Amino acid sequence: MNREEWQAFLTLWSEEWVRGHDPESDAPLDADVVRSGWLGFAPAGADEIAEAEARLGRPLPPSLRSFLLTTDGWRDAGCFIYRIAGTSELDWLADTDDAHWIEVYDELAEDDEDDEDEDDDEAEDGGGDEEQFRSAADEAAILRRSLRVSLEGDAAILLLDPDDVDERGEWAGYWLSSWSGEGPERFDSFHALMRDQYVSFHGLRRPAGTTRDHWDAEVERARLALLTGEIDAPMEVLKEASAFGRGRADLLRLQVLGMLGDWQTVPLDRVVRPSRDGVGFEQDPLFAAELLPLIFAEGRLTGRGESFTKRQVLERGSANVQALITGFADRSGAPGFRLTFGNPEFDAAVHSLLAGLTAHPAFGVPDPLEGTEPSVGAEGALVEEFEEARRIQRRLIDATWPELREAITLWRPVSEHHVAPVVLLADPVLAEMITEERGREILSMRRG
Repeated sequence: MNREEWQAFLTLWSEEWVRGHDPESDAPLDADVVRSGWLGFAPAGADEIAEAEARLGRPLPPSLRSFLLTTDGWRDAGCFIYRIAGTSELDWLADTDDAHWIEVYDELAEDDEDDEDEDDDEAEDGGGDEEQFRSAADEAAILRRSLRVSLEGDAAILLLDPDDVDERGEWAGYWLSSWSGEGPERFDSFHALMRDQYVSFHGLRRPAGTTRDHWDAEVERARLALLTGEIDAPMEVLKEASAFGRGRADLLRLQVLGMLGDWQTVPLDRVVRPSRDGVGFEQDPLFAAELLPLIFAEGRLTGRGESFTKRQVLERGSANVQALITGFADRSGAPGFRLTFGNPEFDAAVHSLLAGLTAHPAFGVPDPLEGTEPSVGAEGALVEEFEEARRIQRRLIDATWPELREAITLWRPVSEHHVAPVVLLADPVLAEMITEERGREILSMRRG
């Protein structure tokens, strides 16, 4: 990252920070920032950098040097770091008022060592605890030798490790906060550390401007790519767009990951909430058509046994959303209710194959271990009968898979936010049919 690249990046950051500033909820902008529109300061001179390097006893890493030649310090590096040090303010963490971080991690390392000693008395190997102890000790060592590059923050700090140097001469960077619940998070360089703060700022504030427009366009390109059958490349784009706060990216990711059996990476409750980038979830047809049935199937899909999202919405959601939830609950509990799987042609094809499949007597055999307790004398026979029925069910489900794969050609999206027939997984039989491998096969087909 040279000076010209830093200048362009930091100028954009300044513009977006000032544009996104909310005078009613944010701390006042510095008078110099209001006047200049620049979060930085005057550039450091070569002599000032040389003095800092002499005082610290070693050359600074390239991306930090070029940063300082662009601005000798920085204000508001994201939402939790309020100042980045200039040349005269750089110092080793151990020699600053923030040295208490080192004390905390030394204590953690000692606690882990004590725990390991206790476990060694009870078990012969103790391998897992040894690994945990090494990790805590290593983190303490990193802090003891690190250069502090941030001056003020919300119980958070930025560091550079002079003993972790890559082939470019860059020092590894670390983000650490007392409230994250995690230890120091490593980055490849000072530039990577600063970029992460910039991404975090976008993820939280979502300021209007070039960056937001760029990622909105990237999300749309990724959506179109997904519909042509691409998977991995557009999903990587959507992952980064999500980090930049683009809620639509997560809505698309949820559908793809759900088809692959992953309900943890982007949980339903992350997308079933009001959005600040134009995706009002309950107004979009996708909510009633796909997300609403999935909310009621969430307990089975995640293995939790209950729908966390439904509970959250009923406790905290708007009256309109709560009415949609309770309305679906009433409809789904009524005699003759059946899910709708999409546009009429696709829905008819899916229901036809599902009716033919579940008409087999094997699907009518109840699980004797679920619900009413079986009689003692009949329990063994009932369990054996059910296990045989499950074997038959699995064979029939596998045999019906080609019909579902063929039916996918009839599927059409219900809105511009729809990329996959994920509502299929709200049906337990179809959810069993769509393994991760088959879900990927569906996603690899051109759709819509």
